[in-house]
Amino acid sequence: MISDKTSILIIEDEPAIAELIEYTMVEAGWSPTVAYTAADGWAAIQRRPPHLVLLDWMLPDQSGLRFLSRLRAERQLQSMLVMMLTAKSMEEDKIAGLDNGADDYMTKPFSPRELTSRVKALLRRKNPDQALGIMSAGGVTLDPASCSVSMDEQKIDIGHAEYRLLKFFMANPDRVFSRSQLLDKVWGDHVVIEERTVDVHILRLRKALREAENLIRTVRSVGYMLSTK
Repeated sequence: MISDKTSILIIEDEPAIAELIEYTMVEAGWSPTVAYTAADGWAAIQRRPPHLVLLDWMLPDQSGLRFLSRLRAERQLQSMLVMMLTAKSMEEDKIAGLDNGADDYMTKPFSPRELTSRVKALLRRKNPDQALGIMSAGGVTLDPASCSVSMDEQKIDIGHAEYRLLKFFMANPDRVFSRSQLLDKVWGDHVVIEERTVDVHILRLRKALREAENLIRTVRSVGYMLSTK
Protein backbone atom coordinates (compact mmCIF):
# COMPACT_ATOMS: atom_id res chain seq x y z
CA MET A 1 0.00 0.00 0.00
CA ILE A 2 1.30 3.47 -0.87
CA SER A 3 1.38 5.64 2.22
CA ASP A 4 0.13 9.21 2.12
CA LYS A 5 3.30 10.06 4.03
CA THR A 6 5.50 9.09 1.11
CA SER A 7 8.24 11.72 0.84
CA ILE A 8 9.22 12.99 -2.59
CA LEU A 9 12.19 15.22 -3.37
CA ILE A 10 11.78 17.39 -6.47
CA ILE A 11 15.10 18.61 -7.94
CA GLU A 12 14.08 21.10 -10.61
CA ASP A 13 15.60 24.53 -11.36
CA GLU A 14 12.62 26.08 -13.18
CA PRO A 15 10.38 27.57 -10.46
CA ALA A 16 7.13 27.31 -12.46
CA ILE A 17 7.68 23.61 -13.24
CA ALA A 18 8.82 22.89 -9.68
CA GLU A 19 5.71 24.58 -8.29
CA LEU A 20 3.43 22.60 -10.60
CA ILE A 21 5.07 19.30 -9.65
CA GLU A 22 4.96 20.18 -5.95
CA TYR A 23 1.24 21.01 -6.18
CA THR A 24 0.60 17.77 -8.09
CA MET A 25 2.37 15.70 -5.42
CA VAL A 26 0.45 17.40 -2.59
CA GLU A 27 -2.85 16.78 -4.40
CA ALA A 28 -1.93 13.10 -4.67
CA GLY A 29 -1.44 12.93 -0.90
CA TRP A 30 2.35 12.83 -0.79
CA SER A 31 4.85 15.02 1.05
CA PRO A 32 7.07 16.89 -1.45
CA THR A 33 10.19 18.99 -0.92
CA VAL A 34 11.74 21.18 -3.62
CA ALA A 35 15.43 21.77 -4.35
CA TYR A 36 16.48 24.07 -7.19
CA THR A 37 20.08 22.87 -7.55
CA ALA A 38 21.94 19.57 -7.38
CA ALA A 39 23.82 20.80 -4.30
CA ASP A 40 20.60 21.61 -2.44
CA GLY A 41 19.13 18.29 -3.55
CA TRP A 42 22.12 16.38 -2.22
CA ALA A 43 21.93 18.24 1.09
CA ALA A 44 18.22 17.40 1.37
CA ILE A 45 18.93 13.71 0.78
CA GLN A 46 21.63 13.74 3.46
CA ARG A 47 19.22 15.31 5.95
CA ARG A 48 16.34 12.97 5.21
CA PRO A 49 16.41 10.39 2.39
CA PRO A 50 13.10 10.57 0.50
CA HIS A 51 11.15 7.62 -0.83
CA LEU A 52 11.48 8.95 -4.36
CA VAL A 53 13.43 11.63 -6.23
CA LEU A 54 12.05 13.48 -9.26
CA LEU A 55 15.27 14.60 -10.93
CA ASP A 56 15.62 17.13 -13.72
CA TRP A 57 18.23 16.29 -16.36
CA MET A 58 19.48 19.87 -16.81
CA LEU A 59 20.46 21.58 -13.56
CA PRO A 60 22.53 24.78 -13.20
CA ASP A 61 25.37 23.33 -11.12
CA GLN A 62 25.51 19.70 -12.23
CA SER A 63 23.76 17.48 -14.78
CA GLY A 64 21.03 15.24 -13.45
CA LEU A 65 22.85 12.29 -14.98
CA ARG A 66 26.00 13.01 -12.98
CA PHE A 67 23.92 13.54 -9.86
CA LEU A 68 22.27 10.16 -10.44
CA SER A 69 25.65 8.45 -10.86
CA ARG A 70 26.82 9.98 -7.59
CA LEU A 71 23.65 8.81 -5.88
CA ARG A 72 24.04 5.22 -7.10
CA ALA A 73 27.67 5.20 -5.97
CA GLU A 74 26.50 5.57 -2.37
CA ARG A 75 25.69 2.10 -1.03
CA GLN A 76 22.95 3.28 1.33
CA LEU A 77 21.24 5.22 -1.47
CA GLN A 78 21.44 2.64 -4.27
CA SER A 79 17.86 1.44 -3.83
CA MET A 80 16.32 4.92 -3.70
CA LEU A 81 13.70 5.43 -6.40
CA VAL A 82 14.65 8.02 -9.03
CA MET A 83 12.51 9.28 -11.91
CA MET A 84 14.24 11.54 -14.41
CA LEU A 85 12.35 14.50 -15.84
CA THR A 86 13.77 15.91 -19.04
CA ALA A 87 13.11 17.58 -22.36
CA LYS A 88 15.43 15.03 -23.99
CA SER A 89 13.41 12.49 -25.94
CA MET A 90 16.05 10.60 -27.96
CA GLU A 91 16.23 6.88 -27.26
CA GLU A 92 19.97 7.21 -26.56
CA ASP A 93 19.20 9.69 -23.78
CA LYS A 94 16.58 7.40 -22.26
CA ILE A 95 19.01 4.48 -22.33
CA ALA A 96 21.72 6.66 -20.74
CA GLY A 97 19.36 7.59 -17.92
CA LEU A 98 18.28 3.99 -17.30
CA ASP A 99 21.85 2.70 -17.57
CA ASN A 100 22.97 5.17 -14.92
CA GLY A 101 20.34 3.89 -12.51
CA ALA A 102 17.10 5.77 -13.20
CA ASP A 103 14.02 3.73 -12.29
CA ASP A 104 11.82 5.64 -14.71
CA TYR A 105 11.94 8.46 -17.23
CA MET A 106 9.43 11.14 -18.22
CA THR A 107 9.79 13.54 -21.12
CA LYS A 108 8.61 17.15 -20.79
CA PRO A 109 6.02 18.40 -21.27
CA PHE A 110 3.87 15.96 -19.31
CA SER A 111 0.46 16.25 -17.70
CA PRO A 112 0.09 16.27 -13.89
CA ARG A 113 -2.27 13.31 -14.22
CA GLU A 114 0.31 11.26 -16.12
CA LEU A 115 3.03 12.15 -13.63
CA THR A 116 0.85 11.08 -10.70
CA SER A 117 0.01 7.80 -12.43
CA ARG A 118 3.65 7.03 -13.17
CA VAL A 119 4.77 7.85 -9.62
CA LYS A 120 2.07 5.56 -8.22
CA ALA A 121 3.13 2.77 -10.57
CA LEU A 122 6.77 3.19 -9.59
CA LEU A 123 6.00 3.09 -5.88
CA ARG A 124 3.81 0.00 -6.33
CA ARG A 125 6.51 -1.74 -8.35
CA LYS A 126 9.06 -1.04 -5.65
CA ASN A 127 7.10 -2.48 -2.74
CA PRO A 128 7.51 -6.18 -3.65
CA ASP A 129 11.28 -5.69 -3.86
CA GLN A 130 11.41 -4.59 -0.25
CA ALA A 131 9.88 -7.88 0.85
CA LEU A 132 12.48 -10.02 -0.89
CA GLY A 133 15.08 -11.76 1.22
CA ILE A 134 18.59 -12.84 0.20
CA MET A 135 18.48 -14.92 -2.99
CA SER A 136 21.06 -17.44 -4.22
CA ALA A 137 21.66 -19.46 -7.37
CA GLY A 138 24.73 -21.32 -8.59
CA GLY A 139 27.11 -19.72 -6.12
CA VAL A 140 25.73 -16.22 -6.81
CA THR A 141 24.05 -14.38 -3.94
CA LEU A 142 21.96 -11.22 -4.22
CA ASP A 143 21.06 -9.15 -1.17
CA PRO A 144 18.22 -6.65 -1.86
CA ALA A 145 18.79 -4.91 1.47
CA SER A 146 22.29 -3.77 0.49
CA CYS A 147 21.75 -3.93 -3.31
CA SER A 148 24.85 -6.11 -3.57
CA VAL A 149 25.78 -9.24 -5.51
CA SER A 150 28.48 -11.68 -4.48
CA MET A 151 29.92 -14.88 -5.89
CA ASP A 152 31.47 -17.43 -3.55
CA GLU A 153 31.26 -14.73 -0.85
CA GLN A 154 33.25 -12.22 -2.92
CA LYS A 155 31.37 -9.06 -3.90
CA ILE A 156 31.24 -8.44 -7.65
CA ASP A 157 30.80 -5.19 -9.55
CA ILE A 158 27.53 -4.98 -11.44
CA GLY A 159 25.68 -2.15 -13.17
CA HIS A 160 22.34 -0.92 -11.84
CA ALA A 161 20.35 -2.15 -14.84
CA GLU A 162 22.10 -5.55 -14.73
CA TYR A 163 21.42 -5.76 -10.98
CA ARG A 164 17.71 -5.22 -11.55
CA LEU A 165 17.70 -7.80 -14.33
CA LEU A 166 19.50 -10.37 -12.18
CA LYS A 167 17.15 -9.72 -9.25
CA PHE A 168 14.13 -10.35 -11.46
CA PHE A 169 15.64 -13.57 -12.81
CA MET A 170 16.54 -14.80 -9.33
CA ALA A 171 13.03 -14.06 -8.08
CA ASN A 172 11.67 -16.09 -11.01
CA PRO A 173 14.11 -18.99 -11.56
CA ASP A 174 13.72 -21.55 -14.33
CA ARG A 175 11.12 -19.45 -16.15
CA VAL A 176 11.63 -18.21 -19.69
CA PHE A 177 10.88 -14.55 -20.44
CA SER A 178 10.77 -12.88 -23.83
CA ARG A 179 12.59 -9.60 -24.44
CA SER A 180 9.30 -7.69 -24.35
CA GLN A 181 8.34 -9.33 -21.05
CA LEU A 182 11.70 -8.37 -19.54
CA LEU A 183 11.29 -4.78 -20.72
CA ASP A 184 7.86 -4.74 -19.07
CA LYS A 185 8.82 -6.48 -15.82
CA VAL A 186 12.25 -4.92 -15.25
CA TRP A 187 12.01 -1.49 -16.87
CA GLY A 188 8.22 -1.00 -17.03
CA ASP A 189 5.93 -1.19 -20.06
CA HIS A 190 5.91 2.62 -20.40
CA VAL A 191 9.66 2.80 -21.10
CA VAL A 192 10.08 3.16 -24.85
CA ILE A 193 13.36 1.44 -25.72
CA GLU A 194 14.09 -1.26 -28.26
CA GLU A 195 14.13 -4.94 -27.40
CA ARG A 196 17.76 -5.20 -28.53
CA THR A 197 18.62 -3.19 -25.40
CA VAL A 198 17.77 -6.32 -23.39
CA ASP A 199 20.42 -8.27 -25.32
CA VAL A 200 23.03 -5.65 -24.41
CA HIS A 201 22.21 -5.90 -20.71
CA ILE A 202 22.17 -9.71 -20.83
CA LEU A 203 25.72 -9.61 -22.27
CA ARG A 204 26.82 -7.20 -19.53
CA LEU A 205 25.20 -9.35 -16.87
CA ARG A 206 26.95 -12.49 -18.09
CA LYS A 207 30.27 -10.64 -18.14
CA ALA A 208 29.73 -9.49 -14.56
CA LEU A 209 28.91 -13.06 -13.46
CA ARG A 210 32.14 -14.34 -15.01
CA GLU A 211 32.38 -18.14 -14.51
CA ALA A 212 28.72 -18.22 -13.46
CA GLU A 213 27.61 -16.68 -16.75
CA ASN A 214 25.90 -19.94 -17.76
CA LEU A 215 23.24 -19.24 -15.13
CA ILE A 216 21.63 -16.96 -17.71
CA ARG A 217 20.48 -19.16 -20.56
CA THR A 218 19.33 -18.16 -24.02
CA VAL A 219 16.22 -20.03 -25.13
CA ARG A 220 16.30 -19.84 -28.90
CA SER A 221 13.45 -17.95 -30.52
CA VAL A 222 11.88 -17.33 -27.10
CA GLY A 223 14.07 -15.29 -24.76
CA TYR A 224 16.14 -15.74 -21.60
CA MET A 225 15.96 -17.51 -18.27
CA LEU A 226 17.96 -18.16 -15.11
CA SER A 227 18.57 -21.90 -14.95
CA THR A 228 19.20 -23.58 -11.60
CA LYS A 229 19.40 -27.08 -13.15
